[in-house]
Amino acid sequence: MAAVSGAIGVIRAETGATVPPEFKRFADATTETPVTRLTDPAHTSFLPAPHLSSVNRRGSLLLYSNDRTGVMQLYRMDLKTGLSHQLSAGDPVHPRAAAILAGERHIAYLAGQTLLVQPLRSGSARVVYRASQGFELTGGFCVSSDGASVALVEKSAATWRLRRIPLDRGEATILLESAGEIRDPMGRPETGDILFREGGKLRLQSSVLAPAGPVGSYLWSPDGASILYLDSSNAIRELNIATGVDAFVAKTSRFAIFDRNADASVFVGASASKASPVVLLLLRSVRRELTLAEHRASEPVLVTPRFTPNSKAVLFQSDKHGKMALYAVNVERLVEPTGD
Repeated sequence: MAAVSGAIGVIRAETGATVPPEFKRFADATTETPVTRLTDPAHTSFLPAPHLSSVNRRGSLLLYSNDRTGVMQLYRMDLKTGLSHQLSAGDPVHPRAAAILAGERHIAYLAGQTLLVQPLRSGSARVVYRASQGFELTGGFCVSSDGASVALVEKSAATWRLRRIPLDRGEATILLESAGEIRDPMGRPETGDILFREGGKLRLQSSVLAPAGPVGSYLWSPDGASILYLDSSNAIRELNIATGVDAFVAKTSRFAIFDRNADASVFVGASASKASPVVLLLLRSVRRELTLAEHRASEPVLVTPRFTPNSKAVLFQSDKHGKMALYAVNVERLVEPTGD
């Protein structure tokens, strides 16, 4: 029997444990830029997926996952003091599937075969949805811009499903059922539309999009009118949804994955070059790159650099010092601030 969303249960977990700061500051070997390692590489830390909100608007709080207890759980870090507070307990969380919701009072995340919502500061988690019988959650996950619903991917032996789950105890709906793999769902700003991959196709709800060529890393423009993506040559291109026009934006130094700031005037990317494994800024107006710091990650696509909402810092992750750890670089002198 298919599960539906609602108040299936409440998890009263032993959360709230405080973790001392693990900050380590050093000068980058390539640029001598000051870098702060936020977490200890003796254990594994992950940032949520780039399209999910992981830092509050003021840039003072970070949501991340870590296995320091032996189980991957969620934590809230104060980016000024370095103190972390454990938020989840129980089933391991899907490390890339967690987000701060609109209003910044609650978070939504996947743990085991459940979707949960809980207060960001303190309080019990509410189970909103459990994977349908015979299905399992894949970790594919996105949140609507108003924070009212999420979309997630679940699969069985032969079928993939994209579901929309209201967070207010409404009924879950199936947006798409397919024999092909569904992954990388991403909510469109200011609408309920979902962008995702199905097999080798890029889809927006029921429509199949036609970019100029193969699509690597992708993200929405700030207004949701177009998709910014990496093509097969690692250049950034922009596909307008309404007109279908696909335009060149800029060449990159082999970006494996990238992000934009709030107004898309600056991009940040992780280079896949073995000779120069670095994180770079790309100024859109002049198509000029600036090297920030080495990432030296074993898999550049996992670096997942992103701007804080105010564009004052860039966060990224790397296993260059051991296990996957989180890093921060201040970019206030290089990038104009955005947001409030």
